[in-house]
Amino acid sequence: MTPTEEASETAVRQRNGIRTKEQAVPQQNVDASSPNSNLSEWNRHMEGVKAEVVEEISAQLKILLDKAMKEAEQSYKNEDKTAKTTPQQGSQSPVFERKKVFVHRASLLDDLMEEEHFRSLYHMFVAVLCIFVISTAAVDIIEHGRFVLKFDLLFYTFGQLDTVAWCWICMFTYTLLIPYKTLHFWGSLYPKTKHKFLLNAFTSIFLLVCQTCVLFIFPVSVVRIYRVPPASSFVVILESFRLFMKSYAIFRESVPAVLHAEKKEILLPKLSSYLYFLFCPTLIYRDSYPRTPKIRWNYVIKYFAQFLACLFLNYYVMVHLCVPVFTNMSKQPFTIRTLVLSIFHATLPGALLLLSSFFGFLHSWMNAFAEMLRFADRMFYKDWWNSTSFSNYYRTWNVIIHDWLYYYMYQDLLWLLKGRFRAGVLLAVFLLSASVHEYAFTLSFGFFYPVMFCLFAILGVCFNFVINDKRTSPVYNVIVWTFLFLGQGIQVCLYCQEWYAQIHCPLKEKTFWGLVTPRSWSCHL
Repeated sequence: MTPTEEASETAVRQRNGIRTKEQAVPQQNVDASSPNSNLSEWNRHMEGVKAEVVEEISAQLKILLDKAMKEAEQSYKNEDKTAKTTPQQGSQSPVFERKKVFVHRASLLDDLMEEEHFRSLYHMFVAVLCIFVISTAAVDIIEHGRFVLKFDLLFYTFGQLDTVAWCWICMFTYTLLIPYKTLHFWGSLYPKTKHKFLLNAFTSIFLLVCQTCVLFIFPVSVVRIYRVPPASSFVVILESFRLFMKSYAIFRESVPAVLHAEKKEILLPKLSSYLYFLFCPTLIYRDSYPRTPKIRWNYVIKYFAQFLACLFLNYYVMVHLCVPVFTNMSKQPFTIRTLVLSIFHATLPGALLLLSSFFGFLHSWMNAFAEMLRFADRMFYKDWWNSTSFSNYYRTWNVIIHDWLYYYMYQDLLWLLKGRFRAGVLLAVFLLSASVHEYAFTLSFGFFYPVMFCLFAILGVCFNFVINDKRTSPVYNVIVWTFLFLGQGIQVCLYCQEWYAQIHCPLKEKTFWGLVTPRSWSCHL
């Protein structure tokens, strides 16, 4: 009990004691006095009781207010400490000492949806989806006399889901057990053994071989041997990288604690915490995260419905705006004019694919899983649409991936280099991210055409340094959007051309240069 509380209670007890003595005197005279005097004494007694109750309530309110002020002061101190550990522009702390702080917050679009004006933009995209459905139905009724639902392309791209399922189960089971058991084996022996170098070398080699075989060679073999369709292949490859990044995160967060621990017994992550981490929508490991009080199943249904709507919107865009244009493009002579026109024709579909993919996956899909797991920190993205620089766009487009690259790659490389060569470290992180994107596209499509790598690692790096955070004019926001739309148009155009060129002009003799040379450059029927 604080001194303020003790003083308040002492004062209340003293007042109570004084009143008890004062009330004892009238009580002796009650029996010997007249009825009028009894009534008068009773009134005085009730006045004393009322005053006592008022003072007691005042004392309790004073205690509660003191507690509230202390809690507010402590909360302010914690927020100030959090602000110091959170990456802020102009912070004086070394960049490689910053840590990710998880707090209870909703996704930015959920906050913006509270505004009526922003909800109208959401309604516009819903109207676009409705127009696609109505136009498709009208064309089918006019041409065939009935509404024909054709989902052949959708069923093809997401085919062989059984293969995807058992492949994912194998990768997930391995990630849940082997890295976790290896961490506990190493963590329990490291403080006790005298041969730390041999233990570290054996554990590192064992884990490196297991990770390479199960999370890289195995999924690639499944995709190639079973000829898994593009979308299903994309799911397998992305899941292999996600599980690898998850397993790396638990080692990255646990190993420094073991190396710097002074006690012989070290608290390593629990299996339940690791299992939760494998499903929750973050790649930064913590033993616990902020949690919401309950699951709102109506929100879960809403988010999954939005994800399916975005999936069907992407399907309609591909079927009605891309396939008719690029199916027979290989039959025409290749000219610069045809290429430029096709790129600008693909800009609108590319923009729709960009926006619907963002809303469907980074907002709806992530929020659905976060709601089911009661994961309270919903900052999966920031206001990337307001970016006036490409550096800000890369930081805010996908916060989940950016956090992993920033805290586990960028900061660690800076720590190894003692804070030097920041531009080189940034370039290395860009090349790593671009290589992973191109790796996933190559395995999913079944051909090598480094469009994504060139746009990301070459143009993206140039724009990151040229159109940087110093550009704050709204004009640069227009420039960012322009280049985003053009980049999406280039990707849609060139990948669609190459896809149909691979079909129309199959490679007769498999050679190295034949496999790495785009077929659309020479396929003319």
